[in-house]
Amino acid sequence: MLISASSSAYWAFYLYLLMVFVQWSFATFSKAKQPSAVPGKIDDSLSHDSFIFRAHRTFQNTLENSPLFIGATLFAFFIGIDGSAFEWCVWVYLIARIVHMALYYSIATEKNPSPRSYFFLVGLAANITILALIGEKLVNLSFG
Repeated sequence: MLISASSSAYWAFYLYLLMVFVQWSFATFSKAKQPSAVPGKIDDSLSHDSFIFRAHRTFQNTLENSPLFIGATLFAFFIGIDGSAFEWCVWVYLIARIVHMALYYSIATEKNPSPRSYFFLVGLAANITILALIGEKLVNLSFG
């Protein structure tokens, strides 16, 4: 049973999974309401001016970034990483992804970097820090 990580990190991870479900719902149902919707295909003519495109890209971007976060977080839980640095990283990642999502839904821009890019980078930094914490724990378990 996983008991060493604080409940705060567990809550942030749970809320992250709920966020992924919300993104899936927005992407799926906004597209499905279109008269010419084809399952599994988004209209190639859509771009950032379309909410359907933005909802789809938000979800796809989250799917592209989820394996590293989910894998690192579960691994950290498994090896018993505990402490405020880990908790902060999980919460920072969650908040960065929520802000990224909100900006993607609300701002139709082709500009790069867009405002959402900065929150992507914040989430990436949190992920890198989680990986560093895992590395530190493994070194301590192996040589400590």
